[in-house]
Amino acid sequence: MAPELKVVIRLQNLDNRIRELQREIATLPKHLSEIERTLESHLRKLEADRAALAANQRERKNLDGEIQEQERKLSKLRDQMMGAKITNEQYRAFQKEIDYCQKEVRRAEDRILSLMEESEPLEQNVKAAETALVGEKVKVEEEKQLVRARTAEDERLLQELQGERTTAASEASATVYAVYERIRAKRRGLAVAEAVDGRCSACHMALRPQFYQELRGCQQVMCCESCGRILFYNPPVSFEDVAAAHSDTPAQP
Repeated sequence: MAPELKVVIRLQNLDNRIRELQREIATLPKHLSEIERTLESHLRKLEADRAALAANQRERKNLDGEIQEQERKLSKLRDQMMGAKITNEQYRAFQKEIDYCQKEVRRAEDRILSLMEESEPLEQNVKAAETALVGEKVKVEEEKQLVRARTAEDERLLQELQGERTTAASEASATVYAVYERIRAKRRGLAVAEAVDGRCSACHMALRPQFYQELRGCQQVMCCESCGRILFYNPPVSFEDVAAAHSDTPAQP
């Protein structure tokens, strides 16, 4: 294989790995934001349940106060009815006020019972959410640490690969490197493709027999006549070649 063809293949492999790392580095903060948003939504739901429970308890307390006030009124009205002679008209007026106070007490008591029924699932939800959030916060913090560590490792590896790419680029001629960069920019990062069974593996178009024959010689940099990508050919490895390679390998002590 021509030396410059090996260089562009190496460049393509490095660029592929660099692109994958850059994509992962860009994705990791998004992943972190998603888990933080999920935690925040659970916190908001818990706060809403707490607020609903607190409102429930406040209303029950207010109703208890109303009942006590109505009972004081009832006691006062009964004392007034018993403490002095009153006319029938006054009796009916007192009785009307007593009936009203009793009605208000029953209304408040019914509402308290309803609020108590409503408070049970709210209390259960709050307790369950508080317990779940303890574990969720721990998991989120662990996930943050993993994301930070992965990002730092990716950035270290990216810097290393970019150094390797600089070295590889310096080994190519200015002409070949310019061709590689032009194709890479035009073809969304894929400038090099393998020729398999007489076809370009990128655009899948058949190659002319003479062109394919010359490509198999791997003596120069050649581009696909359809998509323009730099092509390379990997000759198949026979069983005999593999066996010969193993037979040439010295035995381990």
